[in-house]
Amino acid sequence: MNKLPETDSITALAEFWQTHDLTDFEDAFVEVTEPVFQRTVRLSIILPAADLVALRAMARREHTPETALASKWIHERLQAG
Repeated sequence: MNKLPETDSITALAEFWQTHDLTDFEDAFVEVTEPVFQRTVRLSIILPAADLVALRAMARREHTPETALASKWIHERLQAG
């Protein structure tokens, strides 16, 4: 039996499934009971210019988009209670 591909490449996965049948790999699959994808909602916030400059600078230092950094901070704060 062939192994399932371990890639995130849509092209590679499409090529693999063009020549393979899902039923040949039934033993390799696991049922997932919790959600795999979480819905996200867009939120606009107003920041003082100095805060936005600071956020952008921190995001650049962490090599992440400013929106992702702000989202991470909000999530962490909400989880902390």
